[in-house]
Amino acid sequence: MKIDLNSDMGEGFGPYRLCDDEAMMKVVSSANIACGFHGGDPDTMVRMVRLAKANGVGIGAHPGLPDRAGFGRREIPYSADELRQQMLYQLGALRAIAASEGQQVAHFSFHAAMGNMVNRDPKLADLMMDAIRAVDPGLIIFAMPGSEIESAAKRASLKTLTLFLADRAYDREGRLVTRGLPGALVKEESAVRARVRQFLIDGTVTTIDGATIPMAARSILVHSDTPGSLELARIVRSEIENAGGSLAPASEVAG
Repeated sequence: MKIDLNSDMGEGFGPYRLCDDEAMMKVVSSANIACGFHGGDPDTMVRMVRLAKANGVGIGAHPGLPDRAGFGRREIPYSADELRQQMLYQLGALRAIAASEGQQVAHFSFHAAMGNMVNRDPKLADLMMDAIRAVDPGLIIFAMPGSEIESAAKRASLKTLTLFLADRAYDREGRLVTRGLPGALVKEESAVRARVRQFLIDGTVTTIDGATIPMAARSILVHSDTPGSLELARIVRSEIENAGGSLAPASEVAG
């Protein structure tokens, strides 16, 4: 069984770094690289691409809203076409940097508020997926199982890879519990280990209120800004290997 382990990376800028990207690149199989709006800058993006290349890690675009102060987690009322332009601008920047290093952007993962806005609006989701397909019909779209992004990607004949978020709590509908609410962020090592083990063995996850729901995913995400994220990623990797699985980048898992 091949499983992808991914993390959102390169989300600092200038001299500021959010996590130990160098160490994290040695743990994950895919990196979702910030493209300069909510985090990242040209120098950081180049550094991330070079690190991914050196460690055999898959490269993905991670575009967000232009809101560094809010880390791309605050919704801003842009029009659908403005969001499309912002997404394409960021995707194009990372594709150019990757190509200059002899690498290719293989997957795509929305960041935070931009993804939430797309997931609520089928027309916007279709607009975004059609734009992505026009740029690169081979891109793999990361999405939550059963989400509008997943459905729109399939309508656009794009490959998808569904995500299980190891460090975030779910409700009974399979949705993420809103950040800021008690228990929304799962950062205790024992809790993350138990959740990942349950997902790998049973294909389920326990919700924040104790229910058990199915979790149809082939990629596990650990947010790099979660406290202790590097150790959590190492725990996830060890659980995958202990369950008899092997890590592989999105391009291999999505087939």
